[in-house]
Amino acid sequence: MELGTLNQAFQEVEDSKPVEDIPTTTHVQLEEKVADPPANEYTQIKPYAGMPKEVLLLYSSQACYRVPREILFWLIVACTLTLVALTISVVALSPRCLSWWQVSPVYQVYPRSFRDSDGDGVGDIKGIQEMLGHFEYLNIKSVWISPIYRSPMRDLGYDVEDFRAIDPLFGTMQDFDDLLAEMHKLGLKLIMDFIPNHTSDKHRWFNLSRAREPHYEDYYVWADCSATGPKPNNWVSMFGNSSWTYDEVRGQCYLHQFLKKQPDLNFRNPRVRQEMLDIISFWLDKGVDGFRMDSVKHLLEAAHLRDEPQVDPDKPPESVVSEWDLHHDFTTTQLGLHDLLREWRAQMDDFSREPGRYRLMVTESQDGPEVEKTMMYYGTPLTKESDFPFNFYLLDLPQNTSGLWVKHLVNLWMANMPTGRWANWLVGNHNIPRVASRAGQRYMRVINMLLLTLPGTPTTYYGEEIGMENINVTESQIQDPAGRYNASASRDPQRSPMQWSADPNAGFNNKTNMTWLPVHPNYSRVNVEVQKQDEGSVLSQYRLLNTLRQSELPLQRGWFCYIHADRGVFAYLRELDGLDRAFLLVLNFGHESAVTDLSAITELPGRLRVLISTNRANDGKVFSKSLIATEAGEGLMIEFSSRARFNTNHPGMCYVSEKACYLAAMDILYTC
Repeated sequence: MELGTLNQAFQEVEDSKPVEDIPTTTHVQLEEKVADPPANEYTQIKPYAGMPKEVLLLYSSQACYRVPREILFWLIVACTLTLVALTISVVALSPRCLSWWQVSPVYQVYPRSFRDSDGDGVGDIKGIQEMLGHFEYLNIKSVWISPIYRSPMRDLGYDVEDFRAIDPLFGTMQDFDDLLAEMHKLGLKLIMDFIPNHTSDKHRWFNLSRAREPHYEDYYVWADCSATGPKPNNWVSMFGNSSWTYDEVRGQCYLHQFLKKQPDLNFRNPRVRQEMLDIISFWLDKGVDGFRMDSVKHLLEAAHLRDEPQVDPDKPPESVVSEWDLHHDFTTTQLGLHDLLREWRAQMDDFSREPGRYRLMVTESQDGPEVEKTMMYYGTPLTKESDFPFNFYLLDLPQNTSGLWVKHLVNLWMANMPTGRWANWLVGNHNIPRVASRAGQRYMRVINMLLLTLPGTPTTYYGEEIGMENINVTESQIQDPAGRYNASASRDPQRSPMQWSADPNAGFNNKTNMTWLPVHPNYSRVNVEVQKQDEGSVLSQYRLLNTLRQSELPLQRGWFCYIHADRGVFAYLRELDGLDRAFLLVLNFGHESAVTDLSAITELPGRLRVLISTNRANDGKVFSKSLIATEAGEGLMIEFSSRARFNTNHPGMCYVSEKACYLAAMDILYTC
């Protein structure tokens, strides 16, 4: 830049300023500085700190971009804020991903009967580990293991002597650690049985309590009585007769709502509550993935210890010998029970903060027709308790195999479940005669189809995936304490060894000829190995349905809507917004063949092709929607296209006012 040009520009700027603002010394100094440059020296004129900003801006090569650059900056800020707001909205409005306990059925292992690895006739932990491939084959991810704690086995493990030890009958703590590590390596989750209501009378706490050791004196429920005098009240145990037993060491009676070898803990004692929290932490620290909390409705009893009202007030008091003789107003579901459960939930939530390690809490409480009591175990909108309480209503299904009865049982749960909660379904467990024995083999497949296509988490008792049946147990073979009081009440028939193969002992024990209970005589044809080779077997169908359930979003988390029920058939839909693929289930629980007319459902296509039938001969069969034929005990899964959401107010479908159309869970409706 020429010196003259620079001076001219500078003067123009200076002339435009008020006289009092002109720094005259600057002009003079500039002229003096550049007037006499040294001879033969190249001089470069550069702006310096004292030069007014007007000059710098006027001749800056970037001055012309000042306004657009500021506009661009604020546009970027606005766009960024918009994207952040949009992201927050999407995250807030989008449902969470399904957790591991929602995706997979829960498979119940009864350890005594699953697999015997050492030949002593009793199943064990190593035996479970040997058969982990069975869960992979079935695409099962969640395994619930019945009690394996140290125990005198008066109630086959439900009388716990040490909550922090493994009973030698099942193995060692190292065996447990190995099993847990191997399960996690395979992507399997382990749910433990937790028995908080009582301990064994061999437990250290009880021995210290009966000796009145100050710290443990009130760990159990004690009341004054004498060895020969009347009991504190008329309360009756689950196994019959008085809930009170006199203890000679302490000189008082202790409460036991189950066997007299199972004294009830006193949860009104804060030390007992802390003991249980510590035990939960012990197993969660080891890495277990959840707990099934046993018999939670019995945890608290009324402190006043008054007599419970008799069902038949005209009967003499001495005739009260059964739990069915009393209304259990003072021994179940007492005030404060849900505070206990919320404490446990909070404890498990602390461990669930680890990414990808959510800890499941399931509660077990059979409340009969008082469904509102069961629903309380979900918690409140503000405070969560269990992820789900076990749903026992389908246990009544074999008592009345009709479509209307199934609809009633399903609706009983779905119509009462709190909004946004997750359902559970089970049809058998270790206390109930097996499904195939109650309902008959022909209904095993259709019941499994119902179980695996309803919204929520199904629970499968070992052996139900192959249609195992009850065994006959003679009085000399009885192992169950309930059967010792009443042979007809024995639960042994549904606890027989798992039928793995046609080998001796059904593959349960291949080292000796010992089994703790007899193997069912039909094991040579009803076993895992045989059914794997048969595409039409109960096992193959279970595996196929479970695979579909986990791969098809409408079955995982879609709408459930029943559209038909009569004395034989129960039919319902599973579909999800935005997906073209939907499913119609037509299940015949009756005793006769049936033809179902769904022509009133205008959204269904006129012709329907069967994807899966419990009778393989009907796979791929095409029906008119007005003439859907099913045999007694047959179930059909029909796939069809659903380009528009079903109108839930459409005549012939379900009606919102009747609460017949439900979401699997309001807060997890769409895919994540």
